[in-house]
Amino acid sequence: MGILDNLEPKRVFYYFEEICKIPHGSRNTKQISDYLVSFAKEQGLKYIQDEANNVVIFKDATPGYENAPTVILQGHCDMVTEKVPGSTHDFLTDGLDLEVKGDYVSAKETTLGGDDGIAVAYMMAILESKDLPHPALEAVITTDEEIGLLGAVALDASVLKGTMLINLDSEAEGSLWVGCAGGATAVSKIPVKYLPVEGTSVEVIIDGLKGGHSGAEIDKIRANSNILMGRYLHGAGLKIPFALEQLEGGLKDNAIPRMTSAVLVLEDEDINSLTEFTSEFEEALRTEYSGTDEGITITIKTCENGEVSVLDPASKEKIIFFLMNIPNGIQKMSGDIAGLVETSTNLGILRLEEGYCVASSSVRSSVGSAKDALIEKHCYLTEFLGGDFSIEGAYPAWEYKKESRLRDLMVDVYEKELNLTPEVVVIHAGLECGLFYEKIDGLDCVSFGPNMENIHTTEEVLSISSTERMWKYLTKVLEAIKE
Repeated sequence: MGILDNLEPKRVFYYFEEICKIPHGSRNTKQISDYLVSFAKEQGLKYIQDEANNVVIFKDATPGYENAPTVILQGHCDMVTEKVPGSTHDFLTDGLDLEVKGDYVSAKETTLGGDDGIAVAYMMAILESKDLPHPALEAVITTDEEIGLLGAVALDASVLKGTMLINLDSEAEGSLWVGCAGGATAVSKIPVKYLPVEGTSVEVIIDGLKGGHSGAEIDKIRANSNILMGRYLHGAGLKIPFALEQLEGGLKDNAIPRMTSAVLVLEDEDINSLTEFTSEFEEALRTEYSGTDEGITITIKTCENGEVSVLDPASKEKIIFFLMNIPNGIQKMSGDIAGLVETSTNLGILRLEEGYCVASSSVRSSVGSAKDALIEKHCYLTEFLGGDFSIEGAYPAWEYKKESRLRDLMVDVYEKELNLTPEVVVIHAGLECGLFYEKIDGLDCVSFGPNMENIHTTEEVLSISSTERMWKYLTKVLEAIKE
């Protein structure tokens, strides 16, 4: 018996739990893709599985809907893989350990993957149904969305006949998303040199930040641990001579990093001064980020004495200069839509590797020229420091359509079924709709989904009651698309 067996809607939560049993982090999607193929075979449904592990499952219209337009249902099957410090969970081999508390489903010590496992569960429940009226359906389940929409980029959209697309990758009940920012991952590789020194190694850890989704929650003005570490190293260097041995922070470019660590090498007589500076810096940050990240902690721990390999002085200064000057956070708010972030960037991954410091930032904007200008700023800084710059996973913006039959229909159904008027919004987070909009002429898109909180973090939760309401809403929307 599964832990979600008693939750409604039963088949949705049944499939969600089955998905959670299968490791399905980004770049590890073959097993979940094969599971979807097996499901399609069991249901006797036509399917396509491509080399990127994308799966498209086709279902004929139910009686009376033969003349209705074909509808594309769309979501992604990969998840962000974050876990709490000290967790032994292995995302390559282990399923998730689910728990239910009140109205919420979560996973112990890890992200839940409600983004976007619940979309896949919705689609599977509809595809197996025998009594739900609906037009012809094309269920498109993509891969590697969380690392640059890579599955959607690779998908051959010529196999699709649908002219309406309902994306199920939203996490805010009451909102219909009708446009989103475009984006890309900006990767900087700055060469560094090493030399041997003797001294005491001290590990510095900046932790306790809230983190979050670098698109949906960038407007929360939360602290970025990689950026804070740059400030820490710069400030410490003004007071204490040290060498830099190690530097590491963040796991995903599209997640605001919550922890960054560095190993400094210094003389024993300077440790007390570093401790004093650390305490003062921590207090200053807690004041600075009051209301968003007042739980920031900076801990230092003496590791060992002896000879170690560290960055030479010029390399150390290049890396600190880079961290002090790289753009991060909101760059511009929209002048047309109140409250919408237009352009932002997030330094999500920072690694000191053999011969290089590697940094990955998620760049987003709903204005193409602004996105290009911000990418150029990253490039200029990187190349000024003698580094190599590249772009990965670029995707287009999903432009707002002034006229949309699907949007009007979905607003009407929402008002009738829930007795509420939904908020129709353009968002800053990236969605695959932009790629489908670009690939399919005249495509009409809307995105919605149940309430989720703290996605891309270990505090991620999925609302049970909202999942049920949005399931009923989805079935009513499909029922309404009759001609």
